Amino acid sequence: MHGTEMEGAEPDAALGTVYLVGSGPGDPELLTVKARRLLEEADHVLHDKLPGPRIIDLLPEDRSEDVGKRAHGDRTPQSEINERLVELAREGKDVVRLKGGDSFVFGRGGEEAHHLASHGIPFEVVPAVTSAIAAPGVAGIPVTHRDHASTVSIVTGHEDPTKAESAVNWEALAETGGTIVVLMGVTRLPQYTSALHEAGMAADTPVALVERATWPNQQVATGTIETIADVRDEVGIEPPAVTVIGDVAGTRESVVEFLQNDYGNPAETTAQEPG
Repeated sequence: MHGTEMEGAEPDAALGTVYLVGSGPGDPELLTVKARRLLEEADHVLHDKLPGPRIIDLLPEDRSEDVGKRAHGDRTPQSEINERLVELAREGKDVVRLKGGDSFVFGRGGEEAHHLASHGIPFEVVPAVTSAIAAPGVAGIPVTHRDHASTVSIVTGHEDPTKAESAVNWEALAETGGTIVVLMGVTRLPQYTSALHEAGMAADTPVALVERATWPNQQVATGTIETIADVRDEVGIEPPAVTVIGDVAGTRESVVEFLQNDYGNPAETTAQEPG
């Protein structure tokens, strides 16, 4: 592998290179050609659970390290991951930091890049198919559509919409008229759908939930701003899942009968509003 030139200075030849690699939504065939090659050539791979079981199964056990959830539900702190990347690179190892989706879309790739640069470690960013687009797509939902949406907003669902200084302006999003894609938003679904409704979004606005897109146990559930929280509970949607809000979510119904890329999942469930 070749190191990456850092601005203003030549990298130390003894250092390894860190590759910030997105794995896409989870289907190994959606790995980029470059990502697949780097996984085969890397001296070490740091990954969490989000790349999905089929991609993680490709990783050689003697060269891979799980830095996601640990025993008793604890997570590896980001600071610890940052330090581990620097440590391995200083040992002369070429390292792949493997993330689900794209590492620069709510994947903390930017934080890792900054940490590596501040410690003089050469790195390279390997973009990937983000789940914000891939998950709706494999469920038959385009995030843009000439008849329905000309804008897309991608937001995190981790934040509580009721907190005083939320970084997400749900009122502004409700006024855009475009598609809203929420990542990591299953738990707070009732809160942000209520916030959008209170901000003026119609109660019958279509919503879709796509759980574990392209994984063997993929599930899709559909409803409306008013009903989707009940649908989530009825179907049993759990993280990781992507929420798609807007008229585009309603287009799935017209294509789903002919949609082939369901990843052979016989348990996939599409639910409309309860009752």
